[in-house]
Amino acid sequence: GTAAMLCRGHETWHPNPEFYYKSGGGPLLDMGPYYLTALVHLLGPVAEVTGMVATSFKERLITSKPRNGQKISVDVPTHSSAVLKFLSGAVVSLQTSFDVAGTKIPPIEIYGSEGTLQVPDPNTFGGVILWKSRNQSEWKEIPFSHSYHENWRGMGLADMALGMIQGRPHRASGELAFHVLEVMESLSSDQGKKIHIQSQVQKTKPLSLFMQEGLEEQWS
Repeated sequence: GTAAMLCRGHETWHPNPEFYYKSGGGPLLDMGPYYLTALVHLLGPVAEVTGMVATSFKERLITSKPRNGQKISVDVPTHSSAVLKFLSGAVVSLQTSFDVAGTKIPPIEIYGSEGTLQVPDPNTFGGVILWKSRNQSEWKEIPFSHSYHENWRGMGLADMALGMIQGRPHRASGELAFHVLEVMESLSSDQGKKIHIQSQVQKTKPLSLFMQEGLEEQWS
């Protein structure tokens, strides 16, 4: 598969964007959790990674208010190209960048033996699901199986609370967060080297198909 979060940076809209370019910032640590979490849910845990990073611009000009016209020094990589090998055997290329003026690359595509699956932006969740069968010439839109798919950022927290009540594992677990963090730190630390990921996490089951808007008690 492929995954890509490519933009020109946040200094055009964020009121105080400097922290994006300091220690702990950059596109991989900023946006990687959305994309990597989605990929782990789709394909299972990551087994090993390799990648390269670059800093394309040493200085940024803020064009958003109230700091319009001020300049930011850049201390972190602002472009990352990575290859992830999953425990399942799947191989995915992941690009994250604050150095791209525009792109038409879809956020996530999964390539399988029967066709290609294109899923919406994992940051805002909006958009459509598209499927291209190997036996068909046209893309087909797949309807959503659940409600709450338009930027509904509270779903993971709601599932966590309900999981605690029901005594079952929840999907937004500490194990998942740690696994995603280890993948990002591995890609940030060693350029060009293949790194084995030590942590593992169980692939979570999809939300129950009985879950509908306004009927949260049916979640399982």
